[in-house]
Amino acid sequence: MTARILVVDDIPTNVKLLEARLMAEYFQVLTATNGEDAISLCESGQCDMVLLDVMMPSIDGFEVCKRLKANPETAHLPVVMVTALDHPEDRVKGLEAGADDFLTKPVNDLALVTRVKSLVRLKMLTDDLRLRASNGDELAMNHYLVSDEVNSPKERPNLIIVDDRAASYEKMVETLSEKNNVEVETNATDALFRIVEGNYDLAIISLSMENFDSLRLCSHLRSLERTRMLPLVVIAGLDQEKVVSRAMEIGVNDYIKRPIDSQELLARLRTQLCRKRYNDCLRASVQQTIEMAVKDPLTDLHNRRYFEMHFTSLFEKSISLKKPLTAIMCDIDKFKAINDTHGHDVGDAVIVEVANRIRKSVRNVDIASRYGGEEFVIIMPDTDIDYAHVVAERIRREVAEHPIIAEGGSKQVYTTISMGLSSLKFKSDSPKMLMKRADEALYAAKRAGRNQVMTVAA
Repeated sequence: MTARILVVDDIPTNVKLLEARLMAEYFQVLTATNGEDAISLCESGQCDMVLLDVMMPSIDGFEVCKRLKANPETAHLPVVMVTALDHPEDRVKGLEAGADDFLTKPVNDLALVTRVKSLVRLKMLTDDLRLRASNGDELAMNHYLVSDEVNSPKERPNLIIVDDRAASYEKMVETLSEKNNVEVETNATDALFRIVEGNYDLAIISLSMENFDSLRLCSHLRSLERTRMLPLVVIAGLDQEKVVSRAMEIGVNDYIKRPIDSQELLARLRTQLCRKRYNDCLRASVQQTIEMAVKDPLTDLHNRRYFEMHFTSLFEKSISLKKPLTAIMCDIDKFKAINDTHGHDVGDAVIVEVANRIRKSVRNVDIASRYGGEEFVIIMPDTDIDYAHVVAERIRREVAEHPIIAEGGSKQVYTTISMGLSSLKFKSDSPKMLMKRADEALYAAKRAGRNQVMTVAA
């Protein structure tokens, strides 16, 4: 794993020291000696994360961090504050400015490399989501980071604390309960099942539990699909530096050392929860993009692209398993007259309602798609033509016998549909031939007077 790390410090010796440590781990290193240059480099997209000194002339590290996190173009960059200040209030000030972590000078090599690798790994995951979610709209993706949806959620986060020391978890519960729903689990084995089955936004896990390796719990949670992206924060003792390093390698998001400072705990958890909400927004956008690619925007049925992607595989599966497969072509009768008489808005309402009646009449395993215009296609796997005819007839009656209400109830439109069926022939058939026969049956229904179902038997 490699990345471009920006080191910002006004003392050349400090810059050279950090540069050497990072380059030994094969990171690419950029440098800046003041805040303005650092901001400029970040805005130009030249770095993947920032190691930022606090005490600098002109504008200090806190202000630089605030500006980076307030700018949608740079808000996604991980920022680690590096400073000689080691009071809890200084760490809290950095975290509240938007920093992802706080390293104290002289910087411990293990802590530096562990933290950088962890944040780079998380950024790569986020960048992958950003790339898939943006779909050409990078501004929309950047907006998520500074939106109220991410920074000021309407619902209280659900947290779980895994700790067997009452003195430890009781203080955390008291600190966190004002703005979060907090639960406690004292048994690590039970915690795994509880977290997997629950709906938590973040888990806090003690590394000092008796008779149990807490890293094993962290490893299990990272290996399971349901909890793979759940933020994990571990609580460590002052002598558990190597354990913390191992935890970060496993995929733990953050840590806090005892004695726990309440304000630092709140600030660290707020950072993790904001990042989770941002990634949740990205994943939702990815899912929406996927659905838009395969769904018809008017009817919410599958579109022709989805149908063509899956029809051939269903056909081949039916051939290999020697199972029946039936195709139904459906067309709204005299649809042009509906548009000419009532207008295109009513025409759209008719298409939507016919689609709804089709959807209600088919099974989940069937593929119902809008094929184009006022035409629909239904593929029914493991279904012979006799049963498919029953389903088609039911749909036809639903459309013919019940008027379609349009324009808020001010109009009632009576219409009918014609349907053509064709089933799989095993000896010498193809997807194209099956669809052609269904289409021929549809036009036979049209020629026979419309509002009926015609079949082409196997």
